Amino acid sequence: MTSRRTAVRTAVAPVVALAAAAILAGCASTVSGEPQPSTTIAAGSPSGKGLSKLLVDPADFPARYEAIVLPAQAVSMAAPDLTGVPQGAVVDPADCAPPAQDYGPTGTVMAVGTDNASRSTISVELARTDTPLDDLAEQTKRCGEVTVTDNGAESTVTTEITPAPPVRADDTLALRRTVKSGTGSEQVTQSMVTLIAQVGDVRVSATFMSFDDAKADTVALDEVFTAAVQKVQNS
Repeated sequence: MTSRRTAVRTAVAPVVALAAAAILAGCASTVSGEPQPSTTIAAGSPSGKGLSKLLVDPADFPARYEAIVLPAQAVSMAAPDLTGVPQGAVVDPADCAPPAQDYGPTGTVMAVGTDNASRSTISVELARTDTPLDDLAEQTKRCGEVTVTDNGAESTVTTEITPAPPVRADDTLALRRTVKSGTGSEQVTQSMVTLIAQVGDVRVSATFMSFDDAKADTVALDEVFTAAVQKVQNS
């Protein structure tokens, strides 16, 4: 299968090593799992520090997830992959396309940890936004299944809302997403569990992505998500 996602993986892998190569890989299969309870933290607004200073440290990932901070040029390619909609892709229905996002260093930063044994990743994304998280929840309810066409390759993106992570923030949301492309023996499935918290104008997202039939590592995901939200709250 040839797609924008495959092309992105090829272009980014040399500069971000195994973590970015895994997050942008084109092979996956469905996983299952529910978000686990998080440590309670206080809601609040982050300071005016740059996003890079608010991002969770690679050392805060569980040891089996080899983590790095993505360089700016890789973020614009990796972040859209977490929505199942590469930049420039056509979404049907059109009003289900992800909101426009600033992928520059002042708008979005990311850290990615890769478990090389299971070929799964945990990605933490911080993004500046003045859009209420409720808007994303409402769009998800309307757009449970969409068709995405990218460079002639078609995929089906299915997203559902799951119980929100119990962290204290301005707002929280949890999503389960499956991206299926190809047909028959050529079908590829990419599965994700995403935890989201809004803290002031910073949206904190942590996503577990799997490319095989391993169960979602929700314990590790919750650990990283909690650390990420805590750092934003305390900065």
